Amino acid sequence: MTDQAITGNEHDGMNVQHNEEKEVQKAKFEPFGEKDGARAEGHNNIDLLMDVPLPVSVELGRTTMTIRNILELGAGSVVEVHRVAGEPVDILINGKLVARGEVVVIDENFGVRILDMVSPEEKLMDGA
Repeated sequence: MTDQAITGNEHDGMNVQHNEEKEVQKAKFEPFGEKDGARAEGHNNIDLLMDVPLPVSVELGRTTMTIRNILELGAGSVVEVHRVAGEPVDILINGKLVARGEVVVIDENFGVRILDMVSPEEKLMDGA
C-alpha cells in the first residue's frame, strides 16, 4: 500500500490517511566509554571537569543572634561564635563540609592548613 497523495485543497482538512505499514526495529546503541585508550578506573572523562571553578570557604564558627543584637553591631563589636579557640575550622567546597584545618599566617596573609578530610559517614550526617 502507498501513502495517499494530497492534491488541491485536500490538505486543508488534514484528513489524509497513511496506510503504508512501517517496519519497527529496536534502536542499537554503542556501549559507554571510549573503545581505545579508556582508563581501567572508568575516569576517562574527568579531565573535562578539572577546570570547573568551585567556591571554597572556610568557616571559623557559627552563632545565632536576635535582630536587636544584629542591629546593635558596629565597628569594634565582637561576635562570639560557638567554637573553642584553637579548634579546627571547617573547609567547605560548594557549601559542603569536606575537611577541617587550622588557620595559619603566610607572608601577612591568612591561610588554612588541612588537618583531616571528612569521612563519607560524616558527609552523610552533614546532609551532603
